[in-house]
Amino acid sequence: MRTKSVVPRLRAKKRLFKRVKGSVGGRRRLLRTAKESIIRAGVYARRDRRRKKRDFRRLWIIRLNAAARERGIRYSQFIAGLEKIGCELDRKTLSEMAILDPTSFDVIADQVRAALGIAVPAGAA
Repeated sequence: MRTKSVVPRLRAKKRLFKRVKGSVGGRRRLLRTAKESIIRAGVYARRDRRRKKRDFRRLWIIRLNAAARERGIRYSQFIAGLEKIGCELDRKTLSEMAILDPTSFDVIADQVRAALGIAVPAGAA
């Protein structure tokens, strides 16, 4: 007697349609289209998980550059000075510090300026 895979197939379809729940039109109702949209969504999700790391690093660098320039140093000088004074804070922490705790960021910027021998400009600090 021939066996039918009705129950497992229905279960698989139900699982698949649950994954495309927020979609519109055929992407939610048609099996082949739903499968394609799940695959495409997975590709985008994988790509953007990697892209997210790059985007956040760019944001932190932009923030640090702005904060360092307010204190009379360029970003590249700031990073070189951090290495010179032995500061092991990463860009994320430094950018958060520049926003939330500017006084401690001022202290770090002063140490960097002293290590590089850069004078305090008239407009800064």
